[in-house]
Amino acid sequence: MSSAPSQTPLWEPTAADRERAEMTRFMRWAGERNGREFADYDELWRWSVDELEQFWASIWEFCGVRCSKTYEQVLDERRMPGAQWFAGAELNYAENMLADLRSVDFSAEGMRSPRRRDPAEVAVLHCSELRELDELTWGELTAQVAATAGGLRALGVGRGDRVVAYMPNIPETLIAFLAVASIGAIWSSAAPEFGARSVIDRFAQIEPKVLLAVDGYRHGGKDFDRTAVVQSILAELPSVQHTVLLPYLSQDAALEDTALVDATLEDTALEDMGPEDTGPERAGPDASLSWNELLARGKGVELSFEQVPFDHPLWVLYSSGTTGLPKAIVQGHGGILIEQLKKRLHLELRAGDRMFWFTTTGWMMWNFLVGCLLSDAAIVLYDGSPAHPDLGALWSLAERARITSLGVSAGLLASCEKAGVEPARDYDLGALRAIGSTGSPLAPESFKWVYEHVGSDIWLFSTSGGTDVCTAFVGGCPLLPVYEGELQCRILGCAVESFDEQGRGHLDQVGELVITEPMPSMPLFLWGDEDGERLRESYFAMYPGVWRHGDWIRVTPRGGAVIYGRSDSTINRQGVRMGTSEIYRAAGAVPEVLDAIVVDIPARPGEDNRVGAAELRMVLFVVLAPGTTLDEQLSAQIKRRIREYCSPRHVPNEIRQIDEVPRTLSGKVLEVPVKRILMGAPPDQAASVDSLANPRSLDYFVELARELGPQTADSPGAR
Repeated sequence: MSSAPSQTPLWEPTAADRERAEMTRFMRWAGERNGREFADYDELWRWSVDELEQFWASIWEFCGVRCSKTYEQVLDERRMPGAQWFAGAELNYAENMLADLRSVDFSAEGMRSPRRRDPAEVAVLHCSELRELDELTWGELTAQVAATAGGLRALGVGRGDRVVAYMPNIPETLIAFLAVASIGAIWSSAAPEFGARSVIDRFAQIEPKVLLAVDGYRHGGKDFDRTAVVQSILAELPSVQHTVLLPYLSQDAALEDTALVDATLEDTALEDMGPEDTGPERAGPDASLSWNELLARGKGVELSFEQVPFDHPLWVLYSSGTTGLPKAIVQGHGGILIEQLKKRLHLELRAGDRMFWFTTTGWMMWNFLVGCLLSDAAIVLYDGSPAHPDLGALWSLAERARITSLGVSAGLLASCEKAGVEPARDYDLGALRAIGSTGSPLAPESFKWVYEHVGSDIWLFSTSGGTDVCTAFVGGCPLLPVYEGELQCRILGCAVESFDEQGRGHLDQVGELVITEPMPSMPLFLWGDEDGERLRESYFAMYPGVWRHGDWIRVTPRGGAVIYGRSDSTINRQGVRMGTSEIYRAAGAVPEVLDAIVVDIPARPGEDNRVGAAELRMVLFVVLAPGTTLDEQLSAQIKRRIREYCSPRHVPNEIRQIDEVPRTLSGKVLEVPVKRILMGAPPDQAASVDSLANPRSLDYFVELARELGPQTADSPGAR
């Protein structure tokens, strides 16, 4: 699976870029602070994982963490799971984002001095298919968070209570999250495109006290009313005492800006409402508060921040939920705060920048994007389809919002390439300095496309991480060159290695992506996992004491990395393992192929499967360009590309044409659930349909499973 690395960079930072980078400033400051000298990023990374305590203490001080009580020690013991970080510290995530004292400057002597935010400075830009591009200043954002927090407190929400949101990527969701965090309550969210069952499977686990929801949303030019779905969700969430409904889809929905807040607070009928006027004990949409009413209940309340221990829960995220009940992953105020403060070094976010990442509220990238407000940059929120009215939608947004860093999926970049989109020609991208990619491995062809069709001076950084830690393990560094098909570096503080099956590390060979040292943002626990058994089974069963993430990785000699897809969906042919991303890259090199999914399943009796004792057959399903039909000539062309790009052993036994590839709402390909369906598993056991972006895409595989006949979970290749 290893291939010869490219020796010519596609992009390199200039000397001026390196000199002004925040990473450079940190490198010099940390060197002086710890009596060291770092010659380059690789030395800095090595120190960050060898000397964990020094590194994380340096991040705390460099970034100016605001706390009411400082820590007694950085790390109690280097163990996983169970490492305790910054014991004794008390702080609040939202305070570190909204308090006046936020950024840290350095004088010529290297001394720190505080700089206060300008309330008139733009904090958030936002638009959707329902709303025009608009903005919120820091003053407006803080005022709305204060009113929302006051309203939640009036409803009886306090420290440790759970508040959940069935809301899209709009300012109100951000405001609600920061309000919840300021109280010391626990946040969790799901995108409104999630079906009722998927939402219930997530939220029921944590027994929320308050549900925030929208009446509907618009996607791809179509309106989706969700009031009935909200009713269904509430019917199975008996713990919910209050529901707050935002009229987002209705015609009178408008930006909840400062003017609207003021107008709401002047409503005399609402002014008389007190904490006791909270409606029935068990509220539903028909008896719920509106968003405006919630704000009115917080009238005149000054924003305050509940001081909580470093490891107090901040939010609950969820595994993709493609099989079984989603894991409810709990992460803490302090762990997420210090991880996101560190992240700004890698993103190179500067004053005046505008950071965007295409995401929904059901994906960790929303939480990741929100954390960018801990920098001096503004963030850009978007709710809608990235392909409506066409694939130029996000490039147009980049032009209108003057986005400096544009985060998208690898799939979107590949789609733009296939569709012949010409961003540099058709849009003014003069403000754009960087493009980030995640969600799946970024193909080398997409690297080249960006530099040929977006801009030769763009810093393109591909990242890979996970919901489990709400950050990246490998990704970008503004000090390093960009090579085709390669992630630039292992992230500071992330002890990333490639392990073989015996748990031995190796360089420039494909192996399991593991983390050998603890990180502050690792899960505090999984909700409901009292003895920690599910946590240990999920991450530490293969290599005790070492985090196994479930991806294939190759660490290159120059310190970069290549990701080959999920290790649990790897195609093993005569002992040669191949990541699915490599097969997709090969198939995608054929112009007619727009998308693909590959699985290996037990061979039918007597079938010549060409893989000997493995008794597996490899089936490639392809989505073709409109008007194209899979024939023998095209099939042979696809197989030839796979033979050339991958190996003769990974030429599929069969290629079938499908209408669409099943994907989660965050864009991940569902290889394992499709494989289980084809082996006879009931669809509702193989995948949580409500977690899919395109649930009907599974119908084809269900019907195909009937044609193939019954298989068993004990068949070869089932695991």
